[in-house]
Amino acid sequence: MEFIQTVLALIVTISILVTIHEFGHYWVARLFNVHVIRFSVGFGKIIFSRRGPSPNISDHSREGVAVSRQPSTRANEKLEGTEFAVAAIPLGGYVKFLDERETYVPDDQLHMAFNRKPVWQRIAIVAAGPIANFLLAIAAYWMLFVTGVSGVVPMLGDIDENSPAGQAGLRGGEEIVAIDGAVPPTWSQVNMRLF
Repeated sequence: MEFIQTVLALIVTISILVTIHEFGHYWVARLFNVHVIRFSVGFGKIIFSRRGPSPNISDHSREGVAVSRQPSTRANEKLEGTEFAVAAIPLGGYVKFLDERETYVPDDQLHMAFNRKPVWQRIAIVAAGPIANFLLAIAAYWMLFVTGVSGVVPMLGDIDENSPAGQAGLRGGEEIVAIDGAVPPTWSQVNMRLF
């Protein structure tokens, strides 16, 4: 039972880290008007998915991207909303962007393609995932700092009189209140001071 709890805790922890990481990529991509085709937590077969609303592709003049005015070579090309998915293997994830290097992109959607963005925007999108994880780590450590960490009170159990602790005069049921003048409130701090 403990093994199953450990595995489930690992899966939940990795899923949270992956979701935050991929959301960093997603958020900055949307900030720079890059269309996100899929936001997936996990790999392999998709077990759940939901599609968001279709993006507005009418305003592409402000991007400064040269776009051909020729009609699309594919009839009825429509940009669908982002697919949010959860896949079967929860050990990673990915964000898939609209990109000419991977698939055909109609002329009226080129301004939303990842490969058409300036280099600094592409760098920002790629760097956003690790930065999101770094900010999560700062937030987690800050919460631990503010709330504190609970520990076990350093209370002695049964002590053999012939042991070094017994010969030093320690008795079972006593609480360690200081070591060389330092106050260790938990067993982990007692261990750090003694060893």
